[in-house]
Order: sequence, then structure tokens, then C-alpha cells
Amino acid sequence: MKKCVVCEKGELIKVEDIILPVEGYIFIVKGERCNSCNEEFPYEEETQRTIETARKLGIWPEPLKLYRSLSKSGGGLIFRIPSDIEKQLKLTENTPIEITKIGDKIVIEPER
Repeated sequence: MKKCVVCEKGELIKVEDIILPVEGYIFIVKGERCNSCNEEFPYEEETQRTIETARKLGIWPEPLKLYRSLSKSGGGLIFRIPSDIEKQLKLTENTPIEITKIGDKIVIEPER
């Protein structure tokens, strides 16, 4: 049997009940689970099948990268969110958002 690469103590056993939640959908896949730390390792072919199915369902879109410029309004800068993203995330003008700075990146998330 293979040793767990996470805890290095347990052995990996074959399982058929690994749960992969994706955007509110639950996928059950085959893989291996450590009998010590319970870390799970889905098989690559199972993961790829899950991604393909999720893409067909429209819940695993391709990564989105847009380029925009900031505008000036009053004393600050503004950023316009494209309407397709607005619709996908069900945003309105009253949706509270969270802005986080991580290194040189800005992450904008709707509060849920």
C-alpha cells in the first residue's frame, strides 16, 4: 500500500465515496483516503470527468480575465463591473462587497 504524502503515517485505501462539491452540486468520485489523517486523493480520471460534467452543466466556466481602466469620480477611483458578471453573480447596486488586498492584487467579493 502507498503511504500518505500528507501525514506520512497512514496508508492510502481505495474508496468510492469522495465528495466533491462544485457550486451547489455534489459529485461522488473514486480515489484513495488515508486511514490515519483522512486526507482524500481523487483519481485524476475521476476529477477530469467531474470537470467535464461541471462544464456541461455550466458550473465550471473557463477562467475569466478582463482588462479595464479605472475612472475618476469625485475624489476617488471607480471600477465598472461588466453586466455579464453582474448577472452571473446576481449583483445589484445595493449588494455589499468585500475588498481585500493580497500582495499587489485586489480581490472583490460579494458578501453572502
